[in-house]
Amino acid sequence: MSGQAKELKVAPSSNGDSRGSWEEKEEFHQDNLGLTTKPTPVTGRRARKVEGGVFFPKPENAVTIAVSTRVLFRTDREQKVFQQKGVEEYLRYQIEHENEPFAPGPAFPFVKALEAVNARLRELYPQSEELFDIVLVTYNHAHVGIRLINTINHHNLFIERFCMTGGSSPIGYLKAWHTNLYLSADSEKVREALAEGIAAATMFLPEKQTEVSESQLRVAFDGDAVLFSDESERIFKAHGLDKFFEHERDNEDTLLDHGPLKGFLEALGKLQKKFYAKGQRLNCPIRTYLVTARSAASSGIRALKTLRAWGLEIDEALFLAGAPKGPMLDKIRPHIYFDDQMFHVEGAAEMGTIAAHVPYGVAQKHNAKQNTSVGK
Repeated sequence: MSGQAKELKVAPSSNGDSRGSWEEKEEFHQDNLGLTTKPTPVTGRRARKVEGGVFFPKPENAVTIAVSTRVLFRTDREQKVFQQKGVEEYLRYQIEHENEPFAPGPAFPFVKALEAVNARLRELYPQSEELFDIVLVTYNHAHVGIRLINTINHHNLFIERFCMTGGSSPIGYLKAWHTNLYLSADSEKVREALAEGIAAATMFLPEKQTEVSESQLRVAFDGDAVLFSDESERIFKAHGLDKFFEHERDNEDTLLDHGPLKGFLEALGKLQKKFYAKGQRLNCPIRTYLVTARSAASSGIRALKTLRAWGLEIDEALFLAGAPKGPMLDKIRPHIYFDDQMFHVEGAAEMGTIAAHVPYGVAQKHNAKQNTSVGK
């Protein structure tokens, strides 16, 4: 597929983020992301202060976003060292280069947008712990921690919470952090998180990346098997479009069950309401989108009634009636788009949108088995 998400291969590893390491099929240049062209050495730690003092929210009060190292940063060169020379040389290499920051990865603009929202929240609610709290989750050995800290300071990120598991599964720690969203490129770990009731998605790296807002966080969701259950999608897969429409008409007033990312939308809505309470609805730095293949008149009403019954607002709803999602997403320019079907993830990637796959529901039986993620 022309312009599809970059395909990488997984090989056994104890490197950084996972027991699986990733090998690119072809060279990827960092400037394709539009973020950096060449890493520059870290010259020293940068002090980061929060207006009114530095404090860290309790996990149960915050909206906790866990990101793996290899979606937040690019670690391709280090992976090659591990694959070719083994873990001891890999650790030695990391220590020798610990003053050289990693380049930004696909989750980087999303994390920067989270921090922009936090800055606005702190202005309005200086003592509130209802903020985004970012946790860096990695399989890395603690020796690599110094380079990660140097990289975070170099990019002026406010990430103080690390979870470095040294090869162990992070899923138990995600639960302890009250994680609202886990982003990784290890699809198996994402499935484990979903099985534990944690909203999670596998991130993908397009060959190009569109510019996104630096002041407004934009998050786009598919409907079925993402915000909602896969109930209706099962009808469509088993019986076709006509039966699907009939099922939706017959069940128009029956709420859809929740899907794996309903809780994350709920968390975003909770923060949005804090801005609304200060009269900033029209200037809110969080904007959400429903981008669904459903038809508006034939099957959209049930989705909208379900969201309303849940007390959740979507800022914009696009019912595409089967039309490609990529062009619409190109207009939205979200920091992240969630979908359960690889067809739509790849379509988004073709247009330069950072897309994340939610491996949930009946569509997984129909998805192509190609793994095109960037590595964990």
